[in-house]
Amino acid sequence: MASLIPAAGTLPWRRRGGQLEVALVHRPKYDDWSWAKGKLDPGEAPCIAAVRETSEETGLDVRLGPPLPLSEYPVLDAVGAPATKQVHYWAATVTGGSGRLEHEIDEVVWADVPTANARLDYARDREQLLALVRAEREGDLDTWPLALVRHAKAQPRSRWTGDDRLRPLDAVGRAQAATVAKVLAAYGVTRVVSSTSTRCVTTVEPYAVRRGARLVTRASLSEEGFAEDSSGAPRQVEKLLRRGEPAALCSHGPVLPTLLDTLAERVPADHLRAEWLTEQLRTAADSALRKGEVLVCHLTGRGAEARVVHLERVDT
Repeated sequence: MASLIPAAGTLPWRRRGGQLEVALVHRPKYDDWSWAKGKLDPGEAPCIAAVRETSEETGLDVRLGPPLPLSEYPVLDAVGAPATKQVHYWAATVTGGSGRLEHEIDEVVWADVPTANARLDYARDREQLLALVRAEREGDLDTWPLALVRHAKAQPRSRWTGDDRLRPLDAVGRAQAATVAKVLAAYGVTRVVSSTSTRCVTTVEPYAVRRGARLVTRASLSEEGFAEDSSGAPRQVEKLLRRGEPAALCSHGPVLPTLLDTLAERVPADHLRAEWLTEQLRTAADSALRKGEVLVCHLTGRGAEARVVHLERVDT
């Protein structure tokens, strides 16, 4: 069986003069035009690799938007044996960067869709371009993320004699928190809300510090607060929906199903993926997410008009 080589990349997009444009890269080694992409580092999540590789190849900092179709094709591995390269792709918007080219790329070009379609050297790369165009036509391209995070692994209750609200993360949990920070950075989260419990705060605190963002804590997102009044937690989700800015919310296993049900109500009934989206949110609610897991909902609109149009689950 051929080995699998995981990779990740992005299709940075923008609008200029009312036209959709995408960024293509040229590799002088192969003299080809394609998308910014590269191999995953060992243990690296695809979403993290996609942002890192885009920065390394184009000098552009990007925020991930909706995922695009996977690409799989045969290659030879480092020793010349047959392998399959599997590339995860996302639509992405540019948030900064110098644009300086330092790695395998000698040119980055912004092109409208017909020009990009003609310039791409591989037919497989046109599948992502087609999906991006479809997303724009359906109103699903210009999105903002709401990431629900279950706190990372904490010391077991059986070994903790203090107030459960103060129970800390263990070594595995602290490593998960570092990965959560990279995941949230990939989606450009600007607002961070957490349960007041220590194990939640310290799960998202590394990202808040890295971003320079204020970490907002709410007792209604804690297990104790939810047990006292279950209506407070979904109100926190509704507040974030009204803001309509990239956000992360960290809470607990017993609380998350109610939050996920709140988001399931925001799936448009007439959306092409409505059944799949609802099923995924219900499944996540049934499992309450794994410890340290991040579920990213991609939304359009805000307030009463906020709609979930795509989602992803990232395990740390």
